[in-house]
Amino acid sequence: MSAVSGPVEFVIREKFGVAESTTWDAASGRLFWCDIPAGKLHALHLESGERREWSFGEDVASFGLATAGRLVIALSRSLILFNPETGDRGIIATIDLPPQVSRLNDGKVGPDGAFYVGSMDGSKPPLGALYRVDASGRVTLLTQGIATSNGLAWTEDGKTMFHSDSQGEMFVDRWDFAPSSGAISNKRRLREHDLANGRADGGAFDVNDIYWSAAPSCSRINRLDLNGNLLDWVDLPIAKPTMPCFGGPDLRTVFVTSLDSGLDEPGHDGIVSFRVATSGLPPYIFGA
Repeated sequence: MSAVSGPVEFVIREKFGVAESTTWDAASGRLFWCDIPAGKLHALHLESGERREWSFGEDVASFGLATAGRLVIALSRSLILFNPETGDRGIIATIDLPPQVSRLNDGKVGPDGAFYVGSMDGSKPPLGALYRVDASGRVTLLTQGIATSNGLAWTEDGKTMFHSDSQGEMFVDRWDFAPSSGAISNKRRLREHDLANGRADGGAFDVNDIYWSAAPSCSRINRLDLNGNLLDWVDLPIAKPTMPCFGGPDLRTVFVTSLDSGLDEPGHDGIVSFRVATSGLPPYIFGA
């Protein structure tokens, strides 16, 4: 049976700089995403089509859902709590990145309610890293030596974490994850330098522990098993997909953001969606 049960359709036809961090919020019926270089957070109410956006005056690297209808947002070098209804903002933590590191990047709330966020760096060897930030603001360095930290996602039982580097060595790693503490261990390199199938960008797991990985260099979503084997893929009309997420009332709609295609002709940029046979996993809540 095919993993896709419906056509790939455009949700929004629009050119973003780097649209990322796609997140479904079931409580509000909205799809959230950010445009990193524009410094903006966007939201679309699926039923009414209402669009909203908020500006932050610096890069908005990634974000996740938080308690009381708020969002945890990773800016260039800090994390804040943001209330989209009132506009209230409060600092959680500032991450002491090395001067060479340009900014924070992909981030998600983990099974333990902490926010996991990586950084990006073009040095050789690279100085990018992956951090855990809990609700008290405590920052823990988890691993380093990463060019562009990406691809964070957890299996249904919360005991396995996938993490990728979308530049540099272009790898996909699998870690054992302790849901009670957020500790990671026993790293296994699953894929590396797989340019034929596309570098691994943002990712998400479904309930069958299949990893859906955006491949912006191949205009598709790759589907990997827990050992990193390529099962199949979904070709997309957007040129450079960045992040899939599962959403809709039954979590069986995949939404995919994209970065600027660099193409003048229309039709290669925006957000697309398609129906799938297997439900995805709901996002975790920061501080819960």
